[in-house]
Amino acid sequence: MLVAWLFISLCTHASAQDTYTLRGMIVDANTQKPIVGANIIGKNLYAVSAENGEFTMGKVPNGTHRFEITHIGYATEQLTIAITGDLENVVVQLKEAVTSLDGVELMGKTEQRKAQELSTITVGVSKEFLENNRENSLMQTLRKIPGVSTITIGSGQSKPVIRGLGFNRVSVVQNGIKHEAQQWGNDHGLEIDQYGIDNIQIIKGPASLLYGSDAIAGVVDIQPPKTPMPNSFEGEVNLLGETNNDLFGISTGIQGRKEQWFYRGRLTYRDYGDYKVPADRINYENYIFELHENHLRNTAGREANASFSIGFVSDHIKSETFFSNVNAKNGFFANAHGLEVRNSSIDYDSSIRDVDLPFHQVNHIKITNNTTFYRGDHTLQVDLGYQNNQREERSEPVPHGHMPTPPDSRERIFTKNTYSLNVQDTYRPNAEHDLIFGVNTEFQNNNIGGWGFLIPTYDRFTVGAFVFDHFRIHENLHVQGGLRYDVGLVDTRSHFDWWQTPINNPDGTTSYVYVQRAQDRRLEFGNFSGSIGLSYLNKNTTYKINLGKSFRMPLANELASDGVNYHMYRYERGNIDLDPEQSYQLDVGVDHSTTKFNLGVSPFINFFENFIYLNPTPNYYETLQIYEYTQSKVIRFGGEARAGINMTDALRLDASVEYVYSRQTSGPKKDFTLPFSPPLSGLFSASYRFRDIAFFKSPQLMADLRVTAAQNDIVPPEEKTEGYQALNISAMIGIHLFGTEKPTQLRIKLNNVFNTEYYDHTSFYRLIDVPEPGRNLSISMTVPF
Repeated sequence: MLVAWLFISLCTHASAQDTYTLRGMIVDANTQKPIVGANIIGKNLYAVSAENGEFTMGKVPNGTHRFEITHIGYATEQLTIAITGDLENVVVQLKEAVTSLDGVELMGKTEQRKAQELSTITVGVSKEFLENNRENSLMQTLRKIPGVSTITIGSGQSKPVIRGLGFNRVSVVQNGIKHEAQQWGNDHGLEIDQYGIDNIQIIKGPASLLYGSDAIAGVVDIQPPKTPMPNSFEGEVNLLGETNNDLFGISTGIQGRKEQWFYRGRLTYRDYGDYKVPADRINYENYIFELHENHLRNTAGREANASFSIGFVSDHIKSETFFSNVNAKNGFFANAHGLEVRNSSIDYDSSIRDVDLPFHQVNHIKITNNTTFYRGDHTLQVDLGYQNNQREERSEPVPHGHMPTPPDSRERIFTKNTYSLNVQDTYRPNAEHDLIFGVNTEFQNNNIGGWGFLIPTYDRFTVGAFVFDHFRIHENLHVQGGLRYDVGLVDTRSHFDWWQTPINNPDGTTSYVYVQRAQDRRLEFGNFSGSIGLSYLNKNTTYKINLGKSFRMPLANELASDGVNYHMYRYERGNIDLDPEQSYQLDVGVDHSTTKFNLGVSPFINFFENFIYLNPTPNYYETLQIYEYTQSKVIRFGGEARAGINMTDALRLDASVEYVYSRQTSGPKKDFTLPFSPPLSGLFSASYRFRDIAFFKSPQLMADLRVTAAQNDIVPPEEKTEGYQALNISAMIGIHLFGTEKPTQLRIKLNNVFNTEYYDHTSFYRLIDVPEPGRNLSISMTVPF
């Protein structure tokens, strides 16, 4: 009823119109040198080319526009462009004045057009989407994308899930380099600052061909920001406050450019307390834990991030070096870390902002360089990367079994160094072919410490070579295909307990030994992957079909874990004989878009020959159930459907639905689904954009209703999850402050309007019956300068 009332009331207001930015360059058709002072004139639109020939035209309305380009000594050119989004890299060539006039050569495509020409199911996420839908972590912000969900850990951490698959089956790429931390852990989030990101490309489906082993289920590709315009300087301040966990956040970014040198910088700080849930008690392992004022104790945290980059751009080269440091300290819900907390002397309810034991502290340093060389028909791209991930997990030193009381609180320490090199050459021999030849290499060194062993120290080296061709049969019919081969090595190091365990000998005596948990082993893997697909653009409709084969190397925890995971209250054991996962997937996509209406469906079918998962066994180790990694054949299918309509120039309605079906067809869990399988879910949205009111620019109201079905299809020891409905509403408005050209953006959002108690089946805390956060009011502001 509330949503219906909102729709009706919104329709009583006036309309507004979306606007976009057009950027390009004016050059001499013969010499290709930039032309200074050329006039670009349209209806109520005007721009002049700068010293390097570049021009920028803002606030271009949606629709088809005709421009006239003039300059003394050159023939006047006419340019007609259909504007449906921001348009970059438009190159207009002017010829010296002659009696015969030729048409303008347009060299540049919108991101939307590029995505349409790809046969893979790709979704572009803009900076505007990220700002308007920002949540407590980047992956939570992306949850509105159909087919994308998250495994959430508290209020500040999460990891991506694409069509029901997550962990290291989804590759997260930033600035061309795969993000490498400790993604294998259930309770390990991603160390990425979500501020300062302009564009993300999400690939749903196998993408190992271009991205390597871990992209077996999809890719979240965080692309570098656009190069600043010459002789420019700009910045912004982002402020955020939330009521549910008393969060305060601030992020400040700047960027500037002279002629060829440019730079960027950003500082981010966030501090938050224990978040509240719509429940006053938690039932875990038949123990009742009372919650003080609905706070999920010890889920507070803080985050401090810094980044800086410097770059150079010219006619033949573009290079940018990026430095970043992400530092976070987050508490774990005290009652989730085993049951020993019942005997703890810590007063968890003394303050909602304390971060007590257990907690983790992560520091992630990333240095990358992206260099592109332009040489005629060749574009050579080189990406270099170094990452250092330092992670400490601390908990109260409590004796377990034969293990005596540990000497300190450092339960587990991981120190991971990753070195990456990607080289690819894009060769365009003619207008029909774009050939890409590439090599990806990566070396990881992961060391461990602390008193709680789970995975061994290991080295991992991978190298893959691929070839890919984008063939244009004609303007609207495109074929893509390629082949790749990867080789990988994993070296694990031996590990012994730091305490002695009594062992009964056959002669009746007892020996005390240091039990060996891991061995020195060297494992080699190799496999082919590839894909072939077709896309066809027929006026307003795009058709896609893509068949892909991917593979994934087993991780160190899957191969050689042998210890107690107290976060999960179980004993985990790896399997050194695991084979690489191999996946075959068929994707189909149909999208129809007009200025008033859009409709799309993207079904898929997926088969795993040897899916790796952690299986509970009937065996126990010191009262803890033993889970062992094993493999089985798996069949999966599902997809997404979405529709949107502009009811008026101001009112828009959107709806999407997503579904995944998974079934194991062999192994100990034959006929069961997969862990963390998301249920059928739908999202219904309405947005209304008002006309400008005085100094208020483009006021907008939005409402989102998430409807999720019950998840009764589970794999033991998972529990069934009831369905739910959750309503979120928000308002946005632009205000001109301090005489700036760009307006300040103010956003007010109310999540879980009715304080509904519900459970997300893919949440980490769902395993211990913790509901999702309660009602939350957030206010954010972006102030440009």
